[in-house]
Amino acid sequence: MVDIHSHILPGLDDGSKTMDESLEMLQLAASSGTTDIVATPHANLEFSFDPAVVSNLVNELSDRTKGLIKIHKGCDFHLNVDNLQDALANPAKYTVNGRAYLMVELPDLTSISAMRNVLNRLLETRIIPIITHPERNRSVQGNLKEVELWVKDGCLMQVTGQSLLGHFGQTALRFAESLFDSDLVHFVASDAHDCVNRPPNLAPAFKLVSDRWGSERADALFNHNPQAVLWGEAIYALPKPNKKARFFAFWK
Repeated sequence: MVDIHSHILPGLDDGSKTMDESLEMLQLAASSGTTDIVATPHANLEFSFDPAVVSNLVNELSDRTKGLIKIHKGCDFHLNVDNLQDALANPAKYTVNGRAYLMVELPDLTSISAMRNVLNRLLETRIIPIITHPERNRSVQGNLKEVELWVKDGCLMQVTGQSLLGHFGQTALRFAESLFDSDLVHFVASDAHDCVNRPPNLAPAFKLVSDRWGSERADALFNHNPQAVLWGEAIYALPKPNKKARFFAFWK
């Protein structure tokens, strides 16, 4: 599996605090079947983002893990005015491996209709936004039709594995299921912050997706699509879910 969203770099944000904790997280990820992981430290008003520091830490962790798992560079890009202007001017600064895809975290409280215009500015600059954990965003929850418009425009959606297991509450779970049943999920990632409460273990979510929506869909969301992100390649149509999948309407 390929995990495109994690906070494994020590001391940069609210994720790993020490190098030892980072190594423990990487060992856990590898033991649960993850072959590649993207380090995506926050870039927001609380945590500054320095590509040079990120590169140095990725290189150090790669040396220490000795090929156990491949670590890639990325960013958990908070969509605010200053970040947007900088990304439009310097797109490779924030994108995964300096290529086409950007992990975009939306503000918790925002104008959904206005956000479409902002996302289209990124698309016009040939930056492909991957919206991180839309199922956990209070402004997005329940706005399935707006998410459909974003996807038609060219945006992609990443659900957190633990959301599917109920760890972020029933509202996040039910909206994640609605996104799945509407074919609006392109990736599942860990958004790992530690080894206990938010671990980099995608295996339980992979099994759940395989059982409920089919193994083809699971392979696309946990492997093929994330691999394309690493190298800036195109993502094609997703396989349809199996016929046994139930539809859970969010507002029922």
